[in-house]
Amino acid sequence: MAKSPETLKKVAVAGATQPPPAAASQHRIAVAGASGRMGHMLIEAIRHADDCLLAGALDIASSPSIGNDAAAFLGHASGVPVSADLRTGLARAQVLIDFTRPDGTMAHLKACRELGVKAVIGTTGLSDAQKAQIADLARDMAIVMAPNMSVGVNVTLKLLEMAAQALATGYDIEIIEAHHRHKVDAPSGTALKMGEVIAAAIGRDLKQCAVYAREGITGERDPSTIGFSAIRGGDIVGDHTVLFAGTGERIEITHKSSNRTSYAQGALRAVRFLADKKTGLYDMFDVLNLRNS
Repeated sequence: MAKSPETLKKVAVAGATQPPPAAASQHRIAVAGASGRMGHMLIEAIRHADDCLLAGALDIASSPSIGNDAAAFLGHASGVPVSADLRTGLARAQVLIDFTRPDGTMAHLKACRELGVKAVIGTTGLSDAQKAQIADLARDMAIVMAPNMSVGVNVTLKLLEMAAQALATGYDIEIIEAHHRHKVDAPSGTALKMGEVIAAAIGRDLKQCAVYAREGITGERDPSTIGFSAIRGGDIVGDHTVLFAGTGERIEITHKSSNRTSYAQGALRAVRFLADKKTGLYDMFDVLNLRNS
């Protein structure tokens, strides 16, 4: 007889089950933000990946899921309780996947370094100072950090690099992104990454050429700028369009996400990439071997 959701929630607390032992070839993964939308998607993806095992689940202390089985939402008993204690949540893990918020991610990374756990970071909104701290942490641990883990998005970034090199003169560049009403940062990390890739390809500094808002009488467009527009509404998972607008023609390169599955699958590819890495800071271009292609 299948266990009820309430029974599954209480399993971990009662000690009725334990996480299954990991096979030698399995990647033991902890998930931060385990009770959120992305956390649920990651846990489901791990469950269906033969070479991966859920080994830990973390969330904030105020989460109502604390103490419940991390996979209860699937009607499945994983034997892994959601915990607010970093040592408990990371004790059995080889790798942490973190799509949370900047302050939480920084605390998680420091614990990972202390405990010898690698990390896959999809958190956006990180400050320059926080990114510098992550680069420093990567001297002692292996980290994949990318604002978007989707394979399709990263192939799009490669296409943008190629397009920007060919269209560096005579084309105005605008980046338009749309996300759900709950997203807290703008522009999105993916949009900023697109801007960084384009700026690097044409020899510009994004910090100097980015324009994030226009209002009122702005004067003519400076052709050296890269413009950003952000839309927030509904349940849009993530749409990104880069417009190269020339005279007599325009080129649009667009990526649209219909759900978070692609992010989760990309994160698992990053986990596999880290298997033989001891230290270093990597991104999805490294994971997908797009760096020099």
